Amino acid sequence: MKKTRIISIAMLALVFGAACKKDLLDRLPQDRLSDATFFKNENDLKIYANRFYTLVPFQGHTGDVGSDNFVPRDRNAFLAGTYTVPNTGGGWTWTNEREANYFLARYERADASAQVKAKYAGEVKFFRAFTWWRKVVQFGDVTWFGKDLNENSPELFAPRTPRAVVMDTVLKDLNYAVANLPVPASAEQDRINKDIANAMKARICLWEGTYRKYRGLAGADAWLREAATAAEAVINSGNYAIYTSGTPAKDYVNLFIQEELRGNKEAVWARRFVKDQSMHNTTRQIADVWPSFSKDFVESILCDDGLPIGLSPRYQGDDTPDKERTNRDPRYTQLIVTRDYVVTQNADGSADKITLPRIPAVTTGYASAKYKSPDPVQWVANQSTLDLFLIRYAETLLIYAEAKAELGEASQAIIDQTINKIRDRVGMPHMIIAALVKDPNSTFPALGVLLDEIRRERRIELAQENFRFDDIIRWKAGSLINNPKTIVGMKLTAALRAQYPASQVAGIQVDADDHIRVYTDIPNRTWNDKLYLYPLPLQEMNLNPQLKPQNPGW
Repeated sequence: MKKTRIISIAMLALVFGAACKKDLLDRLPQDRLSDATFFKNENDLKIYANRFYTLVPFQGHTGDVGSDNFVPRDRNAFLAGTYTVPNTGGGWTWTNEREANYFLARYERADASAQVKAKYAGEVKFFRAFTWWRKVVQFGDVTWFGKDLNENSPELFAPRTPRAVVMDTVLKDLNYAVANLPVPASAEQDRINKDIANAMKARICLWEGTYRKYRGLAGADAWLREAATAAEAVINSGNYAIYTSGTPAKDYVNLFIQEELRGNKEAVWARRFVKDQSMHNTTRQIADVWPSFSKDFVESILCDDGLPIGLSPRYQGDDTPDKERTNRDPRYTQLIVTRDYVVTQNADGSADKITLPRIPAVTTGYASAKYKSPDPVQWVANQSTLDLFLIRYAETLLIYAEAKAELGEASQAIIDQTINKIRDRVGMPHMIIAALVKDPNSTFPALGVLLDEIRRERRIELAQENFRFDDIIRWKAGSLINNPKTIVGMKLTAALRAQYPASQVAGIQVDADDHIRVYTDIPNRTWNDKLYLYPLPLQEMNLNPQLKPQNPGW
């Protein structure tokens, strides 16, 4: 159990806010600090940097709702084509970037060593890189400014900066962070360090490298090389490993319901939660509305012989939920709620278990098991103290494997070092490059078999961790959304339907193959290439005509 004397990173911003309210904000304008009274010493630098620690989102149970992995009850407006151009907002806000620039223009005046000042500049540049990258992901070309602006700044009316230029500044910030942040052994607990910076750099560079590659843009290989080098640095640090207790049937799901991730070697960076100080609502939200995997996602999970369902003789079909889970990758039953899944472990030793899939409350019948604790204490609204990942080592291994494969350098040794380390946790057969056979049902028919299987491994291992839509964008793979199986659920045969109370299943419609139809008015979604970017808000474009033209298709 955590000791309540430990303050989590999530609370640091609150501590800063409370201190400043009395000492500064009562006397000074709310939108800026006083140059005369701040940035005096190391403590000031630390307090200012604390405000950025909540910018990187922790991985949560609804992370893949807007993708081909999940089927929410209400259609995702963006993928449904009903998203409208906002008048203002819509993500086109620059507060965090301005606050980072404000710090970087003033931190040098603090009475502290050059090393200390560079460390906190590294922290702020790390977060500035992250926020600007997310702007590029969302909008493409965005206006870059390297100083804190005011109402008279001419940059407020500047045109958008080409995305390639913005990403060059992002990489410079990341490289500065890597060079100036301490190694974990020398870093303050719960603050970012060199490994975290390298892991984030690997994530961002993989995104940029593949984005460029699949659009024929210059510089793709250079970015992929940066991704591989950064990931390799994390691997070679020797600080991390795939979590396992030697229980393949439980270790994957148990990883995401831990009270304490400090000391867990898979946690490159985690958000810590402490009773009565910083808590969250994830477990309760899952209990209220369980996320529902799509048929397409479920069919992407391999059989336990390492072969896809279209090739494996061990696949039993999907006529019943019990058959469908039989002989599958052990992550199947750790991701998807199936018979005998423990919903609640009661204090008296008894357990509430699943018998039939929960429908229609679970729209597809494939309820998510990830992040779902059986401990009723964690079900209390806004009282969960389970730690959540910001960056975990499995992602870094997958980045390394994918970047090396994209570069044509993924040897068997690299696959053993990455993919097969992840598979060992659940007792899956190793990926052997020479033995790979192209899946006849592949969602990427034109892709080489090795990259295809690395993408599959990423989809399964990182399910629900808020990567899937970003992956679809960077691979320029929006057409995956057109697949009818991305919006249907399990097979509800007449025999299975008869096992439910008639009133419970009376309104459930199925397609020609008896798969549950979630959206009964459409057979499939239709991807529009304009969805690769979000639109800029109308009001901002009217105030600054140089932001035009609007993003394509909007």
